[in-house]
Amino acid sequence: MELVLKNCRLVDKNGEFFIKVENGKITSISKTPIKADEMIDMKNNFVLSGFIDPHIHFRDPGLTQKEDFKTGSLAAAEGGFTTVIDMPNTLPKTNTYKALKQKMEIANKKSVVNFRLQAGHNDLEEMKKMCSLNPVSFKVFMDLETDESLEKIFHDLSILKDTTDYNGLVATHCEKKSIIEEETTKLKEKYENPAIDYTYARPSRSEDESVRQAIELAGANDLRLHICHLSSIKSLSMAKSVSKSMPISWEFTPHHLLLDNSAYNIYGTLIKTNPPLRPESESVKITDLDENSIIGTDHAPHTLKDKTQDAWTSSPGIPNLETVVPLILTEVNRGNLDLKLIPKIFSENAAKVYGLNTKGKIEIGYDADFTVIDLKHEGKFNIETFKTKAEYSPFDGWEYKGLAIMTIVNGKIVMNKLN
Repeated sequence: MELVLKNCRLVDKNGEFFIKVENGKITSISKTPIKADEMIDMKNNFVLSGFIDPHIHFRDPGLTQKEDFKTGSLAAAEGGFTTVIDMPNTLPKTNTYKALKQKMEIANKKSVVNFRLQAGHNDLEEMKKMCSLNPVSFKVFMDLETDESLEKIFHDLSILKDTTDYNGLVATHCEKKSIIEEETTKLKEKYENPAIDYTYARPSRSEDESVRQAIELAGANDLRLHICHLSSIKSLSMAKSVSKSMPISWEFTPHHLLLDNSAYNIYGTLIKTNPPLRPESESVKITDLDENSIIGTDHAPHTLKDKTQDAWTSSPGIPNLETVVPLILTEVNRGNLDLKLIPKIFSENAAKVYGLNTKGKIEIGYDADFTVIDLKHEGKFNIETFKTKAEYSPFDGWEYKGLAIMTIVNGKIVMNKLN
């Protein structure tokens, strides 16, 4: 069926447009009227290429009391996302052909948005088998590995790149295991550990040293490096300094951009996450977003019981899919961000890094994935109305201005708040 979106505003163009969709693809973009079987009036709201979240944890299979692909994808659609990329730390880990195939089957049945999967590393033969299922990248949790094992993992990935269709992209969680162990041991000698101690157990230098190591290893093995949830200003400076000489990208989370570790005094363990929130002087900020940046929510829900243990045993992770777009659009409305950055940081750059070649732009031939935003919509977050299974958020009760009001996936509306 044909569909036309009329009275669309596009971020990078003046005037109003008609966008025609056929068979899930964009077939025409015009200032003059186009007819179709179905017409939807966008009422002069901004229509952007569907938002992509390159970093989510839908906990499916094995941990579905926290989230599953149905509730997680509904949260994604509610938040304005049309594509998500799921991480491999489920139960079992998505680091075998069997587990990757099982997760694909689960997601195909449950997801209301587009999805792609990252694979975990394993022995070389198992990784070769996984490549036949086309994972978008391999994820390495560097905080769980020794220097020796990291050298082997990166070397294996270079062999994989030369012997299979693997695209050479490695996504890294950058924190150094030896530093974390050393600092944690010291802190546990105290009589009592308030929640904020967790941020000192995993200090910025742990991330900085790990980012330096990831850059070295990726360069030595001719791999493309993507740094997940970059939180340290020194690490950002390091990544930028090598960006002209090697293929490197990075993503920011909303909590690292908008909060610092003083938030532990308000939210306690509910704000616990890896990497942890940084001291204000060491943390990335909203003003660090530029045309090369990517937003990755690191949507990582847990049960309230998981989140309300002590500083060490509480589970790390924050749900972000339903809060991030209003939070960032609020910064646009405050004059802290240029609206022209929004399509890049939420869609175009992630599509480029992860090889989603028919996504990330509103152009003829591209997928009909759209996120419609109302910059004037004001409200207040209420966790009780969220689609995620998570029952907590540090942003619960925060006021915002700017909202995703419609999510269209492959030409089909999956979320609609357009009045």
